[in-house]
Amino acid sequence: MTTLSHPRRGAARSLRPRRPASFVPFAAQAAVWAGAAGVLGLWWAGTASVVSPADWLTGAGRITGLLAGYGCAVLVALMARVPLLDHRVGTDRLARWHAMGGRYTLSLVLAHTLLVIWGYALASHSGVVHQTATLVLDYPDMLKATAAFLLLMATAVVSARAARRRMSYETWHYLHFATYLALFLAFGHQLSNGADFVGNRPAQLAWYALYLAVAALIAWYRFLLPVRRALRHRLRVAEVRREAPGVVSVHLTGRHLTELGAESGQFFRWRFVTPGLWWTANPYSLSAPPLPGHLRITVKEAGKHSAALALLRPGTRVWAEGPYGSFTAGRRRADKVLLLAGGVGITPLRALFETLPGEVTLLYRARRPEGLALRSELDAIAAARGARVHYVVTEPAGGSSPLTARALLRLIPDLAAHEVYLCGPPGMTEAARRALRSAGIPRRHIHHESFEF
Repeated sequence: MTTLSHPRRGAARSLRPRRPASFVPFAAQAAVWAGAAGVLGLWWAGTASVVSPADWLTGAGRITGLLAGYGCAVLVALMARVPLLDHRVGTDRLARWHAMGGRYTLSLVLAHTLLVIWGYALASHSGVVHQTATLVLDYPDMLKATAAFLLLMATAVVSARAARRRMSYETWHYLHFATYLALFLAFGHQLSNGADFVGNRPAQLAWYALYLAVAALIAWYRFLLPVRRALRHRLRVAEVRREAPGVVSVHLTGRHLTELGAESGQFFRWRFVTPGLWWTANPYSLSAPPLPGHLRITVKEAGKHSAALALLRPGTRVWAEGPYGSFTAGRRRADKVLLLAGGVGITPLRALFETLPGEVTLLYRARRPEGLALRSELDAIAAARGARVHYVVTEPAGGSSPLTARALLRLIPDLAAHEVYLCGPPGMTEAARRALRSAGIPRRHIHHESFEF
């Protein structure tokens, strides 16, 4: 392991902590749980007595069905890219909530299906297979509900970690659009067959309002707003510059870019309108502070999409969805900050390094010296603001990983007094989290946003 340090040339002005943690994450969770309580209240109000095993099973099927229908709406709302949630909760945190909620919701869907079939079979004194055929073929909207069930189960399969590793981000992303079709197909059977909705006009209107509100959020933030912004800002590629082996910076120009409200540390989903790239939008962080007429991203070749960016021509039209993420100065509450980067994870941290107030230290880890992208810029920023930079390379010298509490404390003796912004490959960030926790940094002082799908 080789460590190269850029000396501090005078301490940056120390500032008071910025602001307390946002209440939005807690309010969002409270709203979700309040909605779930309302759904359970709907079931309770519509349940008279439960006396037989068939009643118990169908009652459980009703509960799981109601919660599954509600959960589907919540899952879609979490991924609607609502700015308030995205900027205050954080994109990766919302994605974790979405993934966890998805597992629960799919379990509820499966339980609802099995419990209802079993309960109806007991009530009608028929076999499970016969009852399944009866439900699917004779009940209104059940053929569409069956198709929705199969689509949701297929989504669960492709979302499994082992399956995700074998497909590209683009393939995984577009397969998830099947969930919109599944919700559309399943909606009708909830109102036509659900005992809690049949004849209950207020409950029907509330369910319509929930789903229409979620549909409006998706339509506006996922589709209409990106089109509006593309026409308004007219982003184009100005230049593509090589920064390191397999790493390029894409410089973009446009109009009225300050209206986007972008901050250092945030990312956009970029759609380059050129053959082979126009059909997908991939997330890349800003690698420099946004300027009134200029944005920049820095990308490492990690797949077909990122590799193709090196071949972009000046003048190529670009659609940018965003800005997204809460990996910004707004999270900072301490006077001292450590920016800990691995590989191309330097991109959002390079922008923060230039703009984050207070006393800032940068630790940048790469395999080889030539992998330290944007190093000349980092050195210039460090000199201008009197900050310290530690460059750590692990090859060709080899040696142990620097991501241990002891190694970090050797570089930064007062590490426990710092807040940390962390960005890098998954293995590196997990090792860094453990090391930072062992060094005495509270979990709430470690800020990280993941772009894994």
